Amino acid sequence: MRAIGIILAGGNSSRMGDLSAKRAVAAMPVAGCYRAIDFSLSNMANSHIQKVAVFTQYNSRSLNEHLNSSKWWDFGRKQGGLYVFTPTITATNSDWYKGTADALYQNISFLKNAHEPYVVIASGDGIYKLDYNKVLEYHIAKGADITIVTKDISPEDDDITRFGVVKVSEEGRVIDFEEKPVIADTHTASIGVYVIRRRQLIELLEAASSEGRTDFVKDILVRYKNVKKINAYKMDSYWRNIASADSYYRTNMDFLNKDVRDHFFREQPSIYTKVEDLPPAKYNGDAKVNNSLVASGTIINGEVTDSILFKKVYIGNNCVIKNSIILNDVHIGDNCVIENCIVESRDTIRANTVHKGEPGNPEVIIEKSFRYTL
Repeated sequence: MRAIGIILAGGNSSRMGDLSAKRAVAAMPVAGCYRAIDFSLSNMANSHIQKVAVFTQYNSRSLNEHLNSSKWWDFGRKQGGLYVFTPTITATNSDWYKGTADALYQNISFLKNAHEPYVVIASGDGIYKLDYNKVLEYHIAKGADITIVTKDISPEDDDITRFGVVKVSEEGRVIDFEEKPVIADTHTASIGVYVIRRRQLIELLEAASSEGRTDFVKDILVRYKNVKKINAYKMDSYWRNIASADSYYRTNMDFLNKDVRDHFFREQPSIYTKVEDLPPAKYNGDAKVNNSLVASGTIINGEVTDSILFKKVYIGNNCVIKNSIILNDVHIGDNCVIENCIVESRDTIRANTVHKGEPGNPEVIIEKSFRYTL
C-alpha cells in the first residue's frame, strides 16, 4: 500500500451523555464483542496499510488497553506496525491536543519520517467497511489534492447536522463544505475519512500551526475548499457514526438485522478485534432467547428478546430483557424487567426492579445510580 494510516480516536461527544464518561467514543462496545475502533483498524489492515497511528487523548485507558497488542489486527510485523500516540510534554510543547489538526501537528515527525507518498485519515467512531485502496485510486485518477469520503444520509437514518455537510458537483468536485450546520440544504455528509498526499499534509499542518489554527475540518478542509482541489468519493454500503446515545443504540440494534450481520460477519474481508479467553455463553434451563446477540462468558436464566448482551453478563431467574443493550460485566438480579435500555458496563441491577425507556429514546442505566441502593 502506498499510504500510511492515521486514526483520530481522542475525542469525546457530549451527545453520548454518561456513556462516554469513562471511555473514549472510539472505545465504545459494538455488536457484542467489538469496539468502535475495530472497524477502522480492520479497514486499514484489509487495505494492506502496514503502518497505522492511533491518536488517543480523552479517557484513553480502556482504549489503550484494547490496543496493547497489535497482533489482533495483523500489525505485529517487522515492517510498519501499530503506533499509539498520546499527548506528550516536550521541550517546546506542554499542551494537550487542541484539535484534530493540532494532534496531527504535534506528531508531525511520524509523517516526516514515513516514506509512503499518501496518508489515509479516518475517525475512530464510524461503523463501516471500506477498501481504502479504491479511495486512493479514485484520488489519484481525479488528480485531487484532498479526497473526502461521503455518504448520503436520509432524515430517517440520522441527523445530518451532526456531520460535515458537503455539496458535490456532477464531476465529483466538492463545491461547498459546512461543518455541523444549523440547517442542512443537502443530504451528503462527510464520514470522516480523507486521503491526502503526505507532503501536502505536512505543509498544510505547518501553515495551520503558524496561524494558531487547530481543527482539521474547519481550518484546513473548509478553509481551502476553494483553493485546493477537493473531491468526494461516495460510498454506498452501510455506515453509521455512534457519537450520540441515540445513534449508538440504533447502530447496535442494526446488527439484529440479518443483512447487516452478514455484511460484517460473513462477507469478506473480516472485522477483527481483541479476543478474550472466555467460555461460551451458557443458557440454563429456563432461558429463552429470541433474535439477540449474546457474547462469550454470558449466563442467561431469563428471557431475552431483540437485545444485545456483551461479554460476561449474568441474567437472573425470571428476568425479561427486551430491545436493550447490556454492556460488559453486568449482573442483573432475579425478577427484573429491562426494556428499551442501555445498561452501562459493570452495573449490578438489584432484583425485582423495572427499567423501561421509550421506544426510540432508550434509558441509560448507570452504576452510580443503582449499585449500592437498597
